[in-house]
Order: sequence, then C-alpha cells, then structure tokens
Amino acid sequence: MPHSSAAGHKGRHRIINMPQTPHFPPMFGTSGYNNNLCQTKEQSYGGLHYHDNNLVSGSLEALIQHLVPSVDYYPDRTYIFTFLLSSRLFIHPFELMSKVYHLVVEHQRLSEPQADKIRLRKIAPKVLQLLTEWTETFPYDFRDERTMRRLKDLTHRLSSGDELYRKAVQQMTQGLIRKLTALGQYEETLMKISITVTDRLAVLKTKPQAIQKDILTICNDPFTLAQQLTHIELERSSFIGPEEFIQAFIQKDPRDNDKSRFSGHKKARNLEAYVDWFNRLSYLVATEICMPVKKKQRARVTEFFIDVARECFNIGNFNSLMAIISGMNMSPVSRLKKTWGKVKTAKFDILEHQMDPSNNFYNYRTALRGATQRSITAHSSREKIVIPFFSLLIKDVYFLNEGCANRLPNGHINFEKFWELAKQVSEFMAWKKVECPFEKDRKIIAYLLTAPVFNEDALYLASYESEGPENNTEKERWKSLRCVRGIRTVHQACQITLLLIQDLYRSQPQTSCLLT
Repeated sequence: MPHSSAAGHKGRHRIINMPQTPHFPPMFGTSGYNNNLCQTKEQSYGGLHYHDNNLVSGSLEALIQHLVPSVDYYPDRTYIFTFLLSSRLFIHPFELMSKVYHLVVEHQRLSEPQADKIRLRKIAPKVLQLLTEWTETFPYDFRDERTMRRLKDLTHRLSSGDELYRKAVQQMTQGLIRKLTALGQYEETLMKISITVTDRLAVLKTKPQAIQKDILTICNDPFTLAQQLTHIELERSSFIGPEEFIQAFIQKDPRDNDKSRFSGHKKARNLEAYVDWFNRLSYLVATEICMPVKKKQRARVTEFFIDVARECFNIGNFNSLMAIISGMNMSPVSRLKKTWGKVKTAKFDILEHQMDPSNNFYNYRTALRGATQRSITAHSSREKIVIPFFSLLIKDVYFLNEGCANRLPNGHINFEKFWELAKQVSEFMAWKKVECPFEKDRKIIAYLLTAPVFNEDALYLASYESEGPENNTEKERWKSLRCVRGIRTVHQACQITLLLIQDLYRSQPQTSCLLT
C-alpha cells in the first residue's frame, strides 16, 4: 500500500495531535504552494511528481490515495482543500467519496468481522477529521443523496462499538445538517422576495405615484446605508461554496470524455445571485439619480451616493463601492451635465482614482492588500471586513484557468495550477466568514432588495425627461423610445418606465437577501 511505504517521506507528515480546520490564508505561503515537501528538487513517487519541494502533478488515483489517511499518515490540510476543490473536474464528489470509502475500508481491512480494534482506533480519528474538513468546507457536496449515503456508511464503520467516535460523528453530522438547512431556508427566502418584487410591480402599475418613494425617504445617512449594504454583501457571499468557482468558471478539459461528472453538478446559483446583486445595486443607483424631476434633487441624490461610496471604501466593502461607481458612470447618469454641475465631485474623483481599471486595477489591488492586512491584525469585527470587488476576482480566476491546462501532456493532473486557484478561492472563503458587526435595519434592506429599478431604456427615458437630448444621436434615441408606445407627455413617460421595469424583471432573475 502506498501510504505505509511512504511513512518517512517528508511530504507525508506523522500526526500526533489532530489538526483543526484553520482559517484559510495561513494555509498558503507567498508562493501559493503548500508544505507537501519532497527531499529532492525533482522526484516522482507513487504517481506523484514533485519539483523544488512542491507537489506539482500526479495521476488521479495517486492524488486520491494522497488524500486518504492511514495509520501513520494524515494529509496536509492545504492539500485537502486544494484537492477537494479541483477534483470535481475529474471525478464526481459521489464517486470520490466512494473511492475514499473503499480505500479506508478495504485497505485498512475494516470490512473483516474481526477488524483489529487497535488499528481502528488509530485510523478512525484521522478519517473522521478528513470527513469533518470535507463537510465543513464543501457541505453542498452532500446535497447529493448518494454522497450523503456513502458518508453515513463510512462513519458507521468507524464509530461502531466506540462511544467517543459516535459522538464525533454525531457532531459532524449535526453541523452538516445545519449548513444544508440554512441553505434551503436561504433559497426559500430568495423566492419569497422575488414574489414581493412582483407584487410591488403590480401596485406600481395601478398607482404610479407610488414610484415617488426614493432612497432618501428611507435612509438619509450615508454611513447607515453603507452598513446595510455591507449586511447584504456578507450575507450574500456567505452562501457561496468554494466549488462554485470551479463549476462556474472552469470548463471541462476536452481530453476528458466522461460527461457524466459534469452533468450532475448544480449550477453556481449562489455565486450567480451575488453577481446579480452587484448589477441590481448599480441600476438602483442610476434609477435613484435619474428619477427626480428637479435638478437640485438629482444633485442631492448624487452627492448622497458619493458619500455612501466613500463610507463603503472606509469599511472595506469594495464590491458595493464599485457597484455605486458603475451606476453613476452609466451613460443615462453621466450625460446629466446640468446635474453634475451642481455636484461637488472632488470626493467622487478620489473614489474613481482608487477603482481605476488601469494597470490591472493597481490602485484597487493596493487598497485590497491594505484592507487584508488590517483584517489579519484586527482587534474588532469591523476591522476584519474585506469584501472584494467580486467581478475582478472572477476575472482573475478565469484568466488563471485560461492560461493553464488541467492536465499535462503525460496525462497527469496539473496540480501546480490548482495550488494557485485554491489560494485565490481560500482568501475569499476567509473574508466571507466575517460576521457583520453593524445593526441590521430591515426596512432599509427591504428597500435595497425590492425597490423597482429601471433597465437601460427606462433610464434613458428618465434621463431625457430630466435633461433633454443634446445631439442628433440622443435625439434619435429619444424619438425611438417615445415612439415605442406613443409617448407624448411626462406622465406617459412615467407609465412607460413602469412597463419597462416589468420587462426587466421578467427577463432577469431576482436578487435578494434574508430579511428576517
């Protein structure tokens, strides 16, 4: 058996005290690699290949064996996370769990009627620790009944006849069930809020004056609104599983002909909902600015959102910050020259500089590193908050995937790629675990999540109503939008915006957050 013969190998550590699942950033060094070390600069062992003391590639079977503990071996926790994250590209989690079961039960001879109790006592804590790390970090794998059934089979084998192990299994199972129950409740709440949005649209259709409610009537304090945005961000991100980055952004290797391992994966719904939230916030900002008829009020709303964006930056909420800036830079908003002429833009210019996309968002990445360092040395919950600009994180993952193959020419899995991927994902996993320290205002959150927002055409309509078209292109577009439904008056323009809102909500999935 590979493990027993490798007991003295530097890459396979002997464990005396069982490790606990750590916060993710300390798992990785600056290189992105872990401590799966080898004694020589380059060596192949049991289907695993090392270079400069790092595990860089291996066959799938060898990597699976490297995951499974034995009497005298426990895998490095960075390896556990990286392999569980990336393995689903090559094998379904249910199939992986079946292989783990086989390696533990058959190789440790636990299936024998008179299984050595001493051997069982040595191996059981390590396997239970592996399963605990799996269920805590990748709980959504166990929404598949087959994976859950195999987990129960294995834990039953390990805990039979020993009260201590039975308690450990019970604790692990209860934690897993809590996570899956919370996910189910969250999904139900998303559906309920979607229904609420639909109901409000129906009210607006019959009572257009209801649309006069705006953000300043709900909250006129920038710091409070930034806090509530942070609540939404942290709650929305908390339900994103690390595997969703793999399932959403990394395509199947064309060399892998087995489609079944991909067809069984659920879509990255929580990740997609988080992206939808960013888009919703951007359009909400643009809607709030374009809606007021009076120039003075539009300028007031604009300055308010500039202050909100600044507070988001101070908190470390870069995702809401960028969503607000994106909304203010939409053409229907940026063209309002008379409005912007009344706005004190110095603070906005500073924020735009911080989020400047030039040099691959150098300024933002510098600020993110500062926020990350503050989080590491934090003495309060507020200082721990780091909410990255999520679309850029997705872009980084995408380009990492595009730039590296999943397999090497010899057929080995390119684990060097997956170390780097795991490093990026693990940082996000640590950030999303932070508890929001601010008091929740349900009224403000409800408005942010359910207030109707305009789509692009509706925004242009409202913008042209506020400040008329200035050039031929704008005049043609204004004429085209008015002719769609025969608009002749401002009141009719309001009616058309309501219809366009309905079109928007019919064509896009709704974003939401727990309100209770």
